[in-house]
Amino acid sequence: MSPGIHRLHAYACLALSMALVGSYVALSKPLVAAIPVFLLAWLRFGIGGLAMLHWLRKPAEEKALTPQTRWLLFLESFLGNFLFSICMLFGVSMTSAVSAGVIMASIPAVVAMMSWLFLREHIAPRIWWAVACAALGIALLGLAAPQDVGTPSDRVWLGNLLVFGAVLCESAYAVIGKKLTGVMGPRRITAIINLWGFALITPLGLYMALRFEFSAVRPGIWMLLVFYSLAASVWTVWLWMTGLKLVPAARAGVFTVMLPLSAALVGVVVLGEPLGAMQIAAFACALAGVLLATLPHRPIDSR
Repeated sequence: MSPGIHRLHAYACLALSMALVGSYVALSKPLVAAIPVFLLAWLRFGIGGLAMLHWLRKPAEEKALTPQTRWLLFLESFLGNFLFSICMLFGVSMTSAVSAGVIMASIPAVVAMMSWLFLREHIAPRIWWAVACAALGIALLGLAAPQDVGTPSDRVWLGNLLVFGAVLCESAYAVIGKKLTGVMGPRRITAIINLWGFALITPLGLYMALRFEFSAVRPGIWMLLVFYSLAASVWTVWLWMTGLKLVPAARAGVFTVMLPLSAALVGVVVLGEPLGAMQIAAFACALAGVLLATLPHRPIDSR
């Protein structure tokens, strides 16, 4: 395949990964209502781990893991899997959808800043404009969304803080992942960081499991749990790492705009929420940001 086709494939992987994240974040509402957060995270990592045990095997052409790579794998799991899940699940249960959407709009900008600080990537002006479009789109979407009337006002600030913590975790996940894809394949990265996540959550998960009435969970919730586990632990991570092999972290960060957009789409299509002019304008801004980030750059003729 030509470099252009490879690049488009990478972009598609990044966009689909973040779209899946947004869908399972939105669908986690009924899961959190039925299963405690720590037990839910433990089951997620366990189901995901069983689905990709064969990905743990080291390929013959891959070099042995260095201490630095092992440390990066742990950080990738601790920040991008463990802490992101905890912050997001607790955060969306305490704050409004409007606040969460606006806060999540900062993900592309935070990724760009982290890639500039830690990876020394050059941030072209067009990428900053793409970040601005993405942020504006999600801000408009958040402002147009209805408030969660059942949210206790004295806990909103904590929910907002936790959602921003998830933003920092997701941004660090994008930057660290770029380092890892230079030395490991996407499948093995996915399997190892999931294994770390399972190990980190196991004490809390077991504690909650001993006190939980599993028979009270409806069959539909178990089916949703399987989708959540495979999407969160397997599909999204593998797709993201595959895309990162060819795309700079700062540019990949713009695709995190698909996370809150897909969450809103699930709300409209699955939950029956209305889609008005403000939401349509938000989608247009976000898609403009993706186009700015992904259209091929035409070099200036020096003749």
